[in-house]
Amino acid sequence: MYGIIYVFIFLSVYVQVFFLVTFLEKKKQILVRTKPIELKEYPGVTIIIPCYGAEKTITGTIISLLDLDYPKDKLKLIIVDDGSKDNLLEVIEKFKENENIKILHKKNGGKYTAVNMGLEVTETPFVGCLDPDSFVDSQALKRIMTYFYDEETMAVAPSMIVSKPKNIIQGAQKAEYDMAVYNKKMLAFLGGIHVTPGPFSIFRKKVFDDLGPFRHAHNTEDQEIALRMHENHYKIEHCPDAYVYTVVPNTVKTLYRQRLRWIYGFIRNALDYRRLFFKKKYGHIAFFTLPSGMISILSVIFLFSMICFNFINFIIHKITLISVVGLHNAFFNSHFDFFFFNTKTIVFISIILYTSVIFSLLIGRRMLEGKFRVSFDIFYFMIIYSIISPFWILKAIFNATRSKESSWTREIDKREGKTVPQ
Repeated sequence: MYGIIYVFIFLSVYVQVFFLVTFLEKKKQILVRTKPIELKEYPGVTIIIPCYGAEKTITGTIISLLDLDYPKDKLKLIIVDDGSKDNLLEVIEKFKENENIKILHKKNGGKYTAVNMGLEVTETPFVGCLDPDSFVDSQALKRIMTYFYDEETMAVAPSMIVSKPKNIIQGAQKAEYDMAVYNKKMLAFLGGIHVTPGPFSIFRKKVFDDLGPFRHAHNTEDQEIALRMHENHYKIEHCPDAYVYTVVPNTVKTLYRQRLRWIYGFIRNALDYRRLFFKKKYGHIAFFTLPSGMISILSVIFLFSMICFNFINFIIHKITLISVVGLHNAFFNSHFDFFFFNTKTIVFISIILYTSVIFSLLIGRRMLEGKFRVSFDIFYFMIIYSIISPFWILKAIFNATRSKESSWTREIDKREGKTVPQ
């Protein structure tokens, strides 16, 4: 049993060390610009905003796009109402006189259908998407476009940042998102990015002309299109200084639903693209990203099971001890001694693993803020995710075996407190 634990922990440490070595080799290539820049040329870009139940946030999203430091005649916005049940239509109609904005309406069919509707009328050589609860930094588009100077680059992902965290749940996610900036850049160096996030990933239109539109992909179309691109050897980059601020779940319940959908989507997409695994021609996506993702899921489940098993054994032992020596002697007649400190190798390896995770988070924060900064949200992240993540992973695996997936619109309706038909 402990042999399996050692294998999982070793592989987890290996991933962190691999990222660290990559960082040390490539850190001089990490481009973080603090001042406005100018491009050699300004190609046309279309941003599609698929909307459902977003009347409270859509105005800020649209304004952030209109405020982009990019020539107005080169930037087009397409707002697609995916059959919203709230007052979204009334809100977006306020922008219909803007010549840069096109508004489309359709029956509810899911996010990917809304984006595809926008793709059908896109005429610019570059296209992206922005969720209606996200907001872009004014320099984000310019910075992303510099990566397209490389003609082999077919898509560029931004850096996602939690917008104004208000409680410990959102604070924990802020720490996670900061770490994700570091992880994604390391994956970009390796050619192994497996997700082009819905909020403001920019593509050459050629990607969709050649490979077709977005697919349902278990409600994680941003994962599937990235895997499809890798299968066709299309290069995906990451721009660490293209900042996109997003509103994240503010309760355990909504966080659970969101991550359940993400993990379920990863599992099903990985199975759909199992032909990529361990094939030399697909590079690190085949030998590192996808296998390490699956191993991470399995290791969390296994370690969680071991913790539960040991906890049950502890309770049984205490019950037995109480029955033999009594309650007072079982709990109160003991003293601390370093002799009882657990010095097994697994403890020290676990400490190394957690330390490397924190270090990764701090590097990501330095990439975003220009400095290492320790804060309570790191503690929230380590505690909350250690407790909750096994549950959404277990549920995702269970759902994957039954092909039962979450719905984008149901998730939003539940988040907004609306009645959802069962």
